[in-house]
Amino acid sequence: MADLKRLSESRDLTRIERIGAHSHIRGLGLDSSLEARDASEGMVGQLPARRAAGLILQLIRQGKIAGRAVLLAGQPGTGKTALAMGIAKSLGAETPFASVAASELFSLDLSKTEALTQAFRRSIGVRIKEEAEIIEGEVVEISIDRPLSAGSAAPSGATAPGKTGRLTLKTTDMETVYELGGKMIEALGKEKVQSGDVIALDKASGKVTKLGRSIGRSRDYDAVGPHTKFVKCPDGELQKRKEVVHCVTLHEIDVINSRTQGFLALFTGDTGEIRAEVREQIDTKVAEWREEGKAEIVPGVLFIDEVHMLDIECFSFLNRALENDMSPILVIATNRGITSIRGTNYRSPHGIPPDFLDRLLIITTQPYTEDEICKILDIRCNEEDVEMSADAKVLLTKIGVETSLRYAIHLITSAALACQKRKGKVVEMEDISRVYQLFLDVKRSTQYLMEYQSQYMFNEVPGEADGDDAMRS
Repeated sequence: MADLKRLSESRDLTRIERIGAHSHIRGLGLDSSLEARDASEGMVGQLPARRAAGLILQLIRQGKIAGRAVLLAGQPGTGKTALAMGIAKSLGAETPFASVAASELFSLDLSKTEALTQAFRRSIGVRIKEEAEIIEGEVVEISIDRPLSAGSAAPSGATAPGKTGRLTLKTTDMETVYELGGKMIEALGKEKVQSGDVIALDKASGKVTKLGRSIGRSRDYDAVGPHTKFVKCPDGELQKRKEVVHCVTLHEIDVINSRTQGFLALFTGDTGEIRAEVREQIDTKVAEWREEGKAEIVPGVLFIDEVHMLDIECFSFLNRALENDMSPILVIATNRGITSIRGTNYRSPHGIPPDFLDRLLIITTQPYTEDEICKILDIRCNEEDVEMSADAKVLLTKIGVETSLRYAIHLITSAALACQKRKGKVVEMEDISRVYQLFLDVKRSTQYLMEYQSQYMFNEVPGEADGDDAMRS
């Protein structure tokens, strides 16, 4: 039993990922015809919004139309950020996705327009193609000549030579012997290359890649490890020209070309303001590569949350930036109704200027129904490894309907800790009730403040306004 317990502890330690608010999202939950499933890939409900997001996803994947902007508008807690995360997960690693909160722009050392420009260029990828000369074949024999040892008699005035050797490679059509130097012998030793392996050598960099074990040598050993991969012996010539593709963002190219520390600035994060001349030169060079067929632009997605926090200057900049032919797809989200545009006295829907609103495709999200809240809470229980009884889930769903979905989700882990304290394994109704009493939701907190507001400092009770004026004077 002790061994089993130790094994379970070691498994717990290997799981180091953190559970976030949207870590259960795996995609948009659409089928092949872009129809939304009721519950799939962590997404529940919001069928019209998910169908619309699926069409936007197709637009992004085609990558032919630049400068489109999408607004996700809805009440708090209706899944706007989840939709954006679903789009990001569905795009995969190849398409750049940059996320920024609008309030971040006002807390950086950079100017607002510079921060937005960097965010835009982080969302635009460049797929650079180059041809590399590669030697690919099956190892027939490796022979290494050892240098003279320190004790051996060497000719007077001569230094002991380094390691040398010969490598015999073959394909189905030919076989060649290559002379090896010290660095190549060291690289082959690191990869533990032996006779019967299929390898690839990059002539420019000297990098050795072990592709696997030759199928013809599969009977050399009675047993092999689980990681052994058998591949066919290459055909044709040993030396080939192979196309290698590198994916970088425009911002990474900007940083490398603008700072004295070069590539290290990407890791330190201290990129500073990048001069417009540097960006113009890079854009010109990328345009040349596109014409020559060496590079391809991959328009990505820039997601700006809390977009109502942007001021009129930022909206004017976005208006102009979206007209550029190298702009990404812009996805913005807000939970505000008709409110003031920051930096002005004018009121507008979502706090966004009317001219910018006219550019947007607007996707609205609706409040979740009771059944959808139940399904979301069930998904979150699985994500947080919390086992909960059916009655407790019904109670938690009722709390989510009466208060908010976010508050109900917060209670899951709290209830699990309360369950652990009483040495239980399944969260019951009593655990939910206990944490519900310990932690207030917005409605009960507001009610408490209304009852005891006279005991708080600087309260704005209408009846005591005269007293407050007297204190200020």
